Amino acid sequence: MRSLLLCSLLLLAPRLEAAPDPREAIVSAMKAELDRSMQRLRLPGYEAPYFVSYLVRAQESCQVVARYGATYTDGCGKSRATYVEVRVGDYTFDNSSPEPSSEMIDLEELEAYTPGVEGPVDDDPQALRTSLWLLTDQKYKKALTELHKRRSKRAMAVVDPDTVASFSRELPESHRDAPKTLVFARPRWGERAKRASMLLHKHPEIFDSIVKVTADRVVRYYVSSEGATHVSERLIYGLHLEGAARAADGMYLEHERSFYADSEAGLPSDADLAAAVDKLAAELIALRSSPALDPYSGPAILLPEAAGVFFHEALGHRLEGERLLDEKEGRTFKGQLGKPVVPRFLSVYDDPTLPSAMGKALNGHYDWDDEGTRSRRVTLVEKGILRGYLKSRTPVLGDGRSNGHARAEGVADPMARMGVLVVEATDRKPYAQLKRMLLDEVRRQNKPFGLIVSDIVGGSTNTSNYEYQAFKGQARLVYKVDAKTGLETLVRGVEFVGTPLTFLNKLAAAASDRAGVFNGYCGAESGLVLTSTVAPAVLMSEIELQRQRKGLARPPILGKP
Repeated sequence: MRSLLLCSLLLLAPRLEAAPDPREAIVSAMKAELDRSMQRLRLPGYEAPYFVSYLVRAQESCQVVARYGATYTDGCGKSRATYVEVRVGDYTFDNSSPEPSSEMIDLEELEAYTPGVEGPVDDDPQALRTSLWLLTDQKYKKALTELHKRRSKRAMAVVDPDTVASFSRELPESHRDAPKTLVFARPRWGERAKRASMLLHKHPEIFDSIVKVTADRVVRYYVSSEGATHVSERLIYGLHLEGAARAADGMYLEHERSFYADSEAGLPSDADLAAAVDKLAAELIALRSSPALDPYSGPAILLPEAAGVFFHEALGHRLEGERLLDEKEGRTFKGQLGKPVVPRFLSVYDDPTLPSAMGKALNGHYDWDDEGTRSRRVTLVEKGILRGYLKSRTPVLGDGRSNGHARAEGVADPMARMGVLVVEATDRKPYAQLKRMLLDEVRRQNKPFGLIVSDIVGGSTNTSNYEYQAFKGQARLVYKVDAKTGLETLVRGVEFVGTPLTFLNKLAAAASDRAGVFNGYCGAESGLVLTSTVAPAVLMSEIELQRQRKGLARPPILGKP
């Protein structure tokens, strides 16, 4: 009888309704303003927009920063950035077409009112619509001006037979990520950061240091006049160690180590953090007493992180689609599809759909790009042969569709960018054998030593045609390998330089059987975006080094207080 009564009570209880998703209010406000713009926005005597999209990037961030055993920053904040794209014309030819416009400075444009790109952080739909309204109005007027310039240019110049359409047609899709919660035990991380910073501070040779822990939740809202609607979310946690010292000759030395994860639990434990601090301090102190290396050209092994950065700079940036269209670019690989560009033992692809590799979360992972297109794996090089490019919705000659690589920071215009660049080799060897091959190559070239590049601060590259096509990487940990004994000696003070085609053709036909992950950020025209590389160690028959700027500043006169 008790069971029957319980069943009756359950049947009579009211059904619990699921709580409304607060994100939908943001989407509704964006769609309402977008619909209004598409229906009514038109300057008399001029064309209406054929495409409009809105992107709102909401960020919730927390960080703690410790130095010298004390807390220097401790707090959380919220921000929202609004990006509006307005296209006038049609998919074939619009205001974004690559025809160059006048290089003269428009003084009226410089003096014009510019609406802010910040959005409200308190979910006020009317305030958000007002921000989007002002930006849409500005972008529409600017789009009309740019389209007029490009049409005028076409009237005066021959149309390049390689001209492609302005914008690709993509199937609009809708998607909602499950809501995520930013979990960050700030007091606990504050104490851990202070302890780690004191471990660095105790070394008298290291005059400055910092420990920073960050936690970010980024929610991206996207709607377009084609019907695409997306809400995507991302959590990323970071732990960063930095130290600075000076060598006896005045050279400024810095060392850093970063760890990234998609959850708090993925960051280093207390024991791992202490070990990372001890290793960074030991390497930095060793650099102080290491000899400075003179300019050099000869064989080298690039360990996985360094190899990943070199492929990113020398190859990856030159396969970003927009760079093949701009007359101001060097366009290194334009027209090279189906032709060999690297040795045949190497294949390269970019796969943002990969969330992790070798137990590490990948910074460059994402499911949808900043134009609302689904990300996908793109084969760039297959057994040495160029097979494809990274593409946004800006078409590339021979292939007019996006492959989901449009990315940007904040309110910058999206363009094709790398996500997770993966380098694979068919001829893989144990590292010990790779080192023996290095020594064989050193002796064959009659060089006194070779190099092992363990780590580099980062890289930079120039892809424009008004300067040399070149790239550079600032070395952090480089070891000189004696040709006779194989003894490794830490050296400092060098930067690696080269031109892309020469570098890629100096890759010897061998790589290690183990790959490594490099996580970081990449800066380019569309801003700073998260990227990753997965690469093996590679043997180079030749690499060039130049001296790093030395600096003659004295270390602090007094010891630490």
